[in-house]
Amino acid sequence: MLNRYQLNIPEMMFVVVTRAALAGGVGLLISEKLEKRTRRKIGWVLAGLGALTTLPAAILVRGNQDRSEAASA
Repeated sequence: MLNRYQLNIPEMMFVVVTRAALAGGVGLLISEKLEKRTRRKIGWVLAGLGALTTLPAAILVRGNQDRSEAASA
């Protein structure tokens, strides 16, 4: 069964940005391109931001799935 979600543009962008922040933060934490102290600070901020916004993004998507199912019934 295929799950369908109805998200408007701002909701979709919120979900995308949270994923990008988390991925970017983790990427910085494991990379060695920047100075260690700078890389770690930025990495932890981005990873923390992505992690903290994961739950609201999941609730947003789940709520829209419920709305989508009700509309199609």
